[in-house]
Amino acid sequence: MDFLRPVGGPTRDVVGALADWLGAAEEPAPLVVETSGSTGRPKRVVLPRRAVLASVRATERRLGGSGRWLLTLPASYVAGLQVVCRSLVAGHEPVLLEEHGSFVEAAAAVGPGGFVSLVPTQLHRMLEVPQERDALRGFHTVLLGGGPVDASLRSRADEAGVRVVATYGSSETAGGCVYDGYALDGVALAIGPDGRLRVGGPTLFAGYEGDPALTAECLVDGWFLTSDAGRLDEDGRLHVLGRLDDVVISGGVNVPTPAVAARLREHPAVRAAEVLGVPDEEWGHRVVAFVVGDLSLDEARSWVAEAHPRSWAPRAVVALDELPLLANGKPDRLRLRELG
Repeated sequence: MDFLRPVGGPTRDVVGALADWLGAAEEPAPLVVETSGSTGRPKRVVLPRRAVLASVRATERRLGGSGRWLLTLPASYVAGLQVVCRSLVAGHEPVLLEEHGSFVEAAAAVGPGGFVSLVPTQLHRMLEVPQERDALRGFHTVLLGGGPVDASLRSRADEAGVRVVATYGSSETAGGCVYDGYALDGVALAIGPDGRLRVGGPTLFAGYEGDPALTAECLVDGWFLTSDAGRLDEDGRLHVLGRLDDVVISGGVNVPTPAVAARLREHPAVRAAEVLGVPDEEWGHRVVAFVVGDLSLDEARSWVAEAHPRSWAPRAVVALDELPLLANGKPDRLRLRELG
């Protein structure tokens, strides 16, 4: 059975297959990584070994060290895949959370000075559990990707003594290629005339398996044209503004839903929030907030209006016990739209 095209199967089998792939004398056939499909049909991303290794080495340089990694994410997604590869390249078998009774036990198996990659939802929950919070302090670095990292979450981690590095990237960039706003060594960033973020450099994918048209659309003159809007400040720091399709038109007003969601997450009664545009006959799109916490519509609208134009405020609030998540920890946007 082929565990690498696409990457998947029992985690230990995937780890073994990746060890053989990384150690092959000649350049092996590329991996195929299926994207999460959080906004539509999953894509099959072709990743050569040279791109994966370029990312591994650049990460080691940026973090200032290497060692054993704890795998808490599915190895079939690029974030989990790279956890395995970083650990193997450093000469260590990764510790698998699924083989231990708890995160605390798994962290103990890693030992002091190890590394772990999480998504914001995981970190948020762990910081609320004293034993897990203590375990997080023992890691050299906690990489945080898979979604926006709110300032409040970063502040809580800092106060707890947890070193967090926020990452930006995708399967097409062999995982995180921007750490705390700055591109890894060798990675190039540019903003197109439409505000679209472009990424270049040695970590790029080779194309989409079975989809030459999409490959030609997204890989142009050595650049990967992402689906994200961004800006680069005078220091070269990247600010990701959200997906290009996250700006919805509601009542004739352009509403950047990531900014609205970020504002809602700052409310003391909100533990998690996402904001989407849902088709509506009257408004074109109705701005809907999906909230984990105790927040009424009037309170949500007033809170958003204190920081942004009131026209950005949600027209509806859907209260949830938990946000629906995909296997890789990202919000399931398709499921949220169904709930809206």
